[in-house]
Amino acid sequence: MIDFPHIADICQPTASKVIMLVADGLGGAPHPETGKSELEVAKTPNLDKLASRSACGLTTPVLPGITPGSGPGHLSLFGYDPVKYIIGRGVLEALGIDIELSDGDVAARGNFCTVDSEGKLVDRRAGRISSLESIPLCEQLNQIDVPGIDMSIFPVQDYRFVALFRGQGLTESVTETDPQILGVPPRHVEALNPAAEKTAAAANALIERAMEMLGKREKANMVMLRGFSQLPKLPSFGESYRLNPAAIAAYPMYRGLAKVAGMKVIPTGHNFQAEVDTLRQNFQEHDFFYLHYKPADAAGEDGDFDAKVQALEALDKFIPSILDLNPDTLVVAGDHATPSILAGHGWQPVPLLIHSKLTLGEGVEAFHERACANGSIGRIPATQIMFLALAHAGKLIKFGP
Repeated sequence: MIDFPHIADICQPTASKVIMLVADGLGGAPHPETGKSELEVAKTPNLDKLASRSACGLTTPVLPGITPGSGPGHLSLFGYDPVKYIIGRGVLEALGIDIELSDGDVAARGNFCTVDSEGKLVDRRAGRISSLESIPLCEQLNQIDVPGIDMSIFPVQDYRFVALFRGQGLTESVTETDPQILGVPPRHVEALNPAAEKTAAAANALIERAMEMLGKREKANMVMLRGFSQLPKLPSFGESYRLNPAAIAAYPMYRGLAKVAGMKVIPTGHNFQAEVDTLRQNFQEHDFFYLHYKPADAAGEDGDFDAKVQALEALDKFIPSILDLNPDTLVVAGDHATPSILAGHGWQPVPLLIHSKLTLGEGVEAFHERACANGSIGRIPATQIMFLALAHAGKLIKFGP
C-alpha cells in the first residue's frame, strides 16, 4: 500500500519491468440458467494457460459488499486506500482530455441521456451515441450562459462530456443527478452545505437550459451530471514505489486517473490493438506499465452476457503479444466486477493472476472466479496487489533487520 510507513525503505529501482493489465469490469456472476459466469463460459485458452503457470487469487476492491466505481477500483489496484483518497469522476474525465484545471475549479462528468414525454429516464446513456453525434450537441451546450460563472462544455467520448465551472466560491459538495435507475426523472443538484449553493444553482441552470435546447430530440434529449470534483492531492505513484511508470489507455477517464497518480500518459489510439502497439513501441522507456481494457465493462453495463463473453475472448487473443515482450512480472486484474445480470458494477470478488519467473503453477487450471478462488494468493484487498507485483519483480528488499 502506498501509505505503508516504511515504503521508502523497502522499494528499490531495478531494470525489471512490470505490466499491470486491467480488464475493466473483469469479474462477473453466474447466469441463472447455466450457473456459470462470463469468464467461465468464455473460451480463453491463453489466459487459462497463463493462470496455470501463475499465482492466482481473488481481490476485493474496497470492502466486502461494497460496489466500487471505476475510480476507487483503480486506486485500489495502484495501492491507494479508496476510502481515504476519494476522487470525483469529473476531474478524472477533465484531466483525461487534457483540460487545464485550476484550484477552485469544479468539473462534472456529463452524460447525454434520453427521457420520455413525462421526463422519466428510458436510457441513461442515450443509446451510447457516437462522438460524431455528441460533439455538435456539446457545441450547443457550450453556448449556455450561466450568470456569475464561467461555464464550459468539453466533449469526451461518445455520450460523455465534461462540464467545467470556474468562478469564486465554488465547491464540489453537491449531489449528482443520475438516479442510476430507469423510469424516474433525473434528480436536481442539491447543495450539501450552505457554501455549495452557488455551485448547485449553476449546475441546475445548465441542466434546465440543456433541457430546453435538446427537448425535441428523439434521443439524447437530456443531460445528467455526476462526479462533481476539484483537483485532489495524492502521493506520487512513481516516487512512492521508486518506479518510472507509464499509462496506456484509450478512454479519457483512465488517463485522468493515471495523471492524478503521477504516471506518464502515453498517447495511443482508440482501441486495445492500438494500446498494445503503443506498449510495444515504448516498452524500453519505462519499468511499470498500466494497460487498460474497456470492452468487458461496457458489455456488462449493457446487461449483455454474450457480448461480455465475446469481449473477454477478444482480450484473450492479445495475451501472447503481451507475453512476447517478456515482462518480468505480468499482472492481470480487474478494477471491479460488472456482472451482466446486474447490468452494472457489482461487489463480487475479482479474479487476479500474477505471473513471473517465480511462478511455476499451483493447480489452477483456468482463469475465472471459481478457479482463482483456489489459488495461493487467496482473497486479498486489491490494495495489496502492488507489493506482490513488486516482490515478484525483485523491486522490494527485506523489511527490518
